[in-house]
Amino acid sequence: MKTLKNFGKKAAAGGALLVASVGAANAALPASATTAFTDLQADALALVDLAWTAAVPITIAFIILGMFKRAASSAS
Repeated sequence: MKTLKNFGKKAAAGGALLVASVGAANAALPASATTAFTDLQADALALVDLAWTAAVPITIAFIILGMFKRAASSAS
């Protein structure tokens, strides 16, 4: 039990240190890096939108093919 308590204390200390270091690193980012990440996020969201336009018809096609196979196998 004692090692579990020590592990919890060490994990909490490590988590606090991680949060503090991420906050310090985030504050040190130049404006150009922030702009680049914002542009990257916009591009990624645009790609996700394009993927949805292809994923929906493909999923519907697989559903229709599965229904056709089920109907064809039950008919024979």
